[in-house]
Amino acid sequence: MSIVKAYTGARIFDGERFHEDKALMVESGRVSGLVPPSQVPDHAVIEPLSDALIVPGFIDLQVNGGGGVMLNDEQSVEAITRICSAHARFGTTALLPTLITDRVDITDAAIAAGKAARAVGVPGFLGLHLEGPHLSIIRKGAHDPQLIRPMDLSDLDRLIAAKAGLDVLLTTVAPENVSAEQVEILARAGLLISLGHTDSKAETASLYAAHGARLVTHLFNAMSQLGNREPGVVGATLTEGSLFAGLIADGFHVHPRSIAVALSAKRGPGRIFLVTDAMSTIGTDMTRFMLNGREIRREGGRLTLADGTLAGADIDMLSSVLFMKDVVGVELSEALRMASLYPAEAARIASRKGALRPGMDADFVVLSETLAMQATYIGGSCVYRA
Repeated sequence: MSIVKAYTGARIFDGERFHEDKALMVESGRVSGLVPPSQVPDHAVIEPLSDALIVPGFIDLQVNGGGGVMLNDEQSVEAITRICSAHARFGTTALLPTLITDRVDITDAAIAAGKAARAVGVPGFLGLHLEGPHLSIIRKGAHDPQLIRPMDLSDLDRLIAAKAGLDVLLTTVAPENVSAEQVEILARAGLLISLGHTDSKAETASLYAAHGARLVTHLFNAMSQLGNREPGVVGATLTEGSLFAGLIADGFHVHPRSIAVALSAKRGPGRIFLVTDAMSTIGTDMTRFMLNGREIRREGGRLTLADGTLAGADIDMLSSVLFMKDVVGVELSEALRMASLYPAEAARIASRKGALRPGMDADFVVLSETLAMQATYIGGSCVYRA
């Protein structure tokens, strides 16, 4: 007989609304219901969580590293485990380790590591995000221009084969180096296609959305901007209802007012969701590290190349939620959805993750009344306790 657990005494946000005086019921790694304390069965193991808030686990679709390791530097189950563990300390219960533009052999090694991580069931591992190498030189950001190139047939075959061994495979591409037909082939194979690091016009972005592109990578950053005569990728993202968009909410990548405008303007059903774009620094006291042979400096909450170019972000998901609430002025419930439900919808996994409904994975975060971290649970098991 499986163990039934009842988490009692906490206020619960199920992904849609808050519940008072309810117990979160968990059995066999899944949510079995939210019930009044009087309906908790006698055989249940009680886990008291007084003066706490339970929320759905955070889902991060763009995580370059954490715990002192970058996927670009180490492609192994151990590295992926370390990254997932580092982000679990901040409430992330599912993530996509992200490979920044690199050599083909490094890409192959990352795919092999991802398949191995899936096979052994690394807690928090959702799949992979391959950000590049098929990007725009003009909008390269911190990506190595020497490694950026057009997509060819071998790349298509590699990505399709990789998807067969992963639950989620997301790739960021730019129309400058990937055709609409290639995007359609990949989308039909089950990949999630994100437009990013591109100087494309709005019309082009809309065309690619029609061919299967579903997401946009870190809205506003490394893309053509909204202008008075050319809406750019930003304009296309806000007006194309089918597109979801990741957003880095750290106060450096996007101005809070720009975030507020985007949230007001975004046409659905596609949503804007939070990503960290985090590097190896998360969970460490590192002050610098290397990426493709170039030094990245950590100072004042920013990660930059020597010339000041932003190189990923130095923020965790809980801090992103708090930034949305405290600085941008978003309601707590919406900020939480941006970190859980909306990325789950974007990744097509909302039937099992992103909320606390019966039958869904018991991935949740326990916060204090002041929204400080207390514990993280993945599949009903505690993976971090403050």
